Amino acid sequence: MPSISRRTLLRSAGAVGAAVCAPTLLTACSTGSGGSDVSNAGKKLAPWPAYRPTSTGPKPDLAPTGAGVQAGYTAYPSDLVRSVSRTPGDGSTIKVMSVSFGTPPKPASANQFWAAVEKALGVKIEYTIVSQADYQKKMATVMAGDADTLPDVINLFSGFVLPREAEFVQRRAEDLTPYLSGEAITDYPNLANIPTHAWRDMGRIGGRVFGIPLERPLPGSTLWVNQGMFTDAGMAEGWSADDFAAAARNATSGRTYALGAASGSLFGNAVHCAAHKAPQEWAVTKDGTFVPGWADERFKASIAFQSRLREDGSYHPDATSISQIDLTTLYYNGTVGSMQDGFGAYLPKYRESQGKLTPAAALPYSVGGEPGGIVAARRSFGYTVLKKAKKERVELLLRILDYLAAPFGSQEWELVHYGVEGTHFTRGKDGSPQPTRLGEVENNTNLPLKYLAEGPQVLFVPGMPDAVRALHAWQLKVVPHAVRNASYGLQSRTKNAQGTTLKALLDDTVTGIVAGRIPLSEWDGAVKKWRSRGGDRMAEEFAKDYAANT
Repeated sequence: MPSISRRTLLRSAGAVGAAVCAPTLLTACSTGSGGSDVSNAGKKLAPWPAYRPTSTGPKPDLAPTGAGVQAGYTAYPSDLVRSVSRTPGDGSTIKVMSVSFGTPPKPASANQFWAAVEKALGVKIEYTIVSQADYQKKMATVMAGDADTLPDVINLFSGFVLPREAEFVQRRAEDLTPYLSGEAITDYPNLANIPTHAWRDMGRIGGRVFGIPLERPLPGSTLWVNQGMFTDAGMAEGWSADDFAAAARNATSGRTYALGAASGSLFGNAVHCAAHKAPQEWAVTKDGTFVPGWADERFKASIAFQSRLREDGSYHPDATSISQIDLTTLYYNGTVGSMQDGFGAYLPKYRESQGKLTPAAALPYSVGGEPGGIVAARRSFGYTVLKKAKKERVELLLRILDYLAAPFGSQEWELVHYGVEGTHFTRGKDGSPQPTRLGEVENNTNLPLKYLAEGPQVLFVPGMPDAVRALHAWQLKVVPHAVRNASYGLQSRTKNAQGTTLKALLDDTVTGIVAGRIPLSEWDGAVKKWRSRGGDRMAEEFAKDYAANT
């Protein structure tokens, strides 16, 4: 079996994002409901930035849909367009900070990728790169620090809940409304190419636009299966929950387990609660009332079903303690036949598994005769804010981010994603970039510019057109059954202050029930406690913000 390096696994994890249902969260530092008024209720709402899709660039081979199916490209564009007419920078130095899923890059003085990007942008970049493992601690320090010490550009990663994040942004970040709201954004064409759904899911703070979202596809947490293993075990389109359980039992033998799960994922609960059509955290009724998904009987049924799978022996025995990176190793070497991961993880899944297995996004099983649902992701994988500055400085930083947000099929996109041809990549038979040995080290995983700004996501797997077709076909089938969290883009003071601590109460209970340490009868009591300690206040606050936004 080919070996898999830690660098490869870290690169794979970079596509995961907020893939796992319940990542480890930063404990709230207060139990109060906050002091600043970040709600949109009673505010004059800034118009969303005008959506102006680019008119140049390659036409997709597989068409997108308004419902959320992505555009697909079965081949790399042969004629790349220019999306930026002039060098955006002025030779000054900018300080930036973002999360990273890679290994630390070589320093700027010895990094040709870094140098090439600086030359194209016309600035020097001082980059504070924060690993996912250290992100919460580092952000807590940054948020508590002096305003003068803030970087110019800060990535706020959506994979973690940061206590009082909205209050920090409102107090410390530049209000970008005058620069981006409505038609103002047309001064930055690549930013105007970001669809409205990404801005909506990022949300306003106090009625204003403070950030730039990192757009992401509609499908969220996905069950990635070893297609051969699961097909042999009985996986078929239209399968039921009973069929799923039977296939999982059939695929489990000896030290091979059908179901893998990572620490903090609640045994991959996101996939199962969506299949049961349970609301993803919050649902909203026609009259605007917010209802917690955890109080829904379908959510409780998903926990019971997972308990059944665990009792069948279908889960890997270390499902409550293994890391996502180590789980990926077990998936690639065939120890587990499936794993929950973000849909955006498709690229490393196909790249890294060649010759070992054929990955596939599983179709959801049906429950009670009803088609199963999938997780509808937040369409913003975090967002980028700017340090308060003079107008000229803000405009400079926005031009830099506009360059980084170049669309697929542009010269700028290729540089930021692959580096310099002949140095960091060569061309494959289909013209797609193939990383050189240097490109495996110097890239935008280790220098994670893609978490500062990025254009709309498309389906593309270099040299693997059949994979693109399979992914597009899967989306056509499942997107109509996506289950969305109704609170995306909305503000709740109570959640900002207490949401992390309160959710940990529920997460621990789910894990305990599925693991067999806690009886299912304890669930209703945990939900009641969650509601009394702040859950019901969140519902009221989300309802007020929802009414203001609609």
